[in-house]
Amino acid sequence: MFGFATILFFSVTGITLNHPTWFGGVGERTEHLSGELDSAWVRLKESVGDESADSYGGVDRLKIAEYLRKTHTLHGSVADFRVDDEEISIAFEGPAYAADVVILRATGGYDLSITRHGLVALINDLHKGRDSGIPWIVVIDLSALLMTVSSITGVVLLFSIRRKRLAGTLTAIAGTIALWLAYHYLVP
Repeated sequence: MFGFATILFFSVTGITLNHPTWFGGVGERTEHLSGELDSAWVRLKESVGDESADSYGGVDRLKIAEYLRKTHTLHGSVADFRVDDEEISIAFEGPAYAADVVILRATGGYDLSITRHGLVALINDLHKGRDSGIPWIVVIDLSALLMTVSSITGVVLLFSIRRKRLAGTLTAIAGTIALWLAYHYLVP
């Protein structure tokens, strides 16, 4: 029973992954915002010899990302941070979430686009571990381990009941063969 919620979650999301439109999983909301950063944060520097690992041409990546997080309550991890002579682009990504920022280096002005998907997209992304970070990947791995232990426990219990051993073994073999046949004949 400890793994009940985990097995239920991955079972339901297995269905929602294959049929997202059945549950209204195609909706998304996009919000467009703009603002202005301190131009000193993004100005192109002539001397680039004393830069830290977190800067490019004098751009403090951490300061900019955290300012945007705080100002616009952005979440997710920074998936991409590109700096060139004209502009800076930053992409924040999380489950069922994306925020893209384009900053003009000449002025510090920026445009922000935040896209949020619905609950079905969120649970589907959590099922796959998409943009969810290492801690959630550990949860998925522990869940898979729990389901593996649960399956093995079922087989051990089956073999401990002499009357059900043959029928249970034949059923397990038939299920395995059915799965293999489904893969072999139904997957292009």
